[in-house]
Amino acid sequence: MSTAPARDQVQALPRSWWWGFIPFAAMSAVHVAARAVEADWLAAPTKLTLMPLLAAAALWGLRGRWQNGPAILLLAALFFSWIGDGAATFLPMLPELPVMLGAFGLAHLCYIRLLWKYASVQGFPRWALAFPLWWAAMLVVLWPALGSLAPAVALYGVVLGGTAAAAARCSPLIAAGGVLFLASDTILAFRIFMPESMPDITSALVMLTYCAGQGMIVAGFLRTFRGAANRA
Repeated sequence: MSTAPARDQVQALPRSWWWGFIPFAAMSAVHVAARAVEADWLAAPTKLTLMPLLAAAALWGLRGRWQNGPAILLLAALFFSWIGDGAATFLPMLPELPVMLGAFGLAHLCYIRLLWKYASVQGFPRWALAFPLWWAAMLVVLWPALGSLAPAVALYGVVLGGTAAAAARCSPLIAAGGVLFLASDTILAFRIFMPESMPDITSALVMLTYCAGQGMIVAGFLRTFRGAANRA
């Protein structure tokens, strides 16, 4: 039997449910602003607080509705995202980019499973066909600059697009979050592999779309999940 909620189970929740997201939203604003003005002394430490604060918001939203499967997947996705955010800090003896790709790849696998099993409310919409086209276009454009990382980047693109595709089967809030997460990593890919094509302000844009995307996926999932639990 499917554990995915029906579309009519996505409902509004009490205002107090959103309080857990206030620290995450505030720190995201500080971090993005620091990126925008190139205040690295502030951007670096605030980045490492983002996923723990979002995890705290997730725990707040799960209170009274704790179920091991979805909770573990959600917190694992945020944990691996945190490792990806702090790859250079947590594992300085390893090359940063491969660690980032690996950690975020695991985060996306958790999200795919989470959204597919516990948050889907519909089949694939037609507009989701844009995701395989995005993957092919990104490889065509970036391939000459990828070098030995080409296979890893191609594989990461599959799971990144997979999260966006899984999110497309969910509520509009989750779907929008999936698109923003994909946009963030797309901009980041160009900053890493074709930096001459990206102005400095795109550093802030990477983090703006990343924070918004992650936050919307988590908020949308909790809204759907709690709505389904309330109707059970």
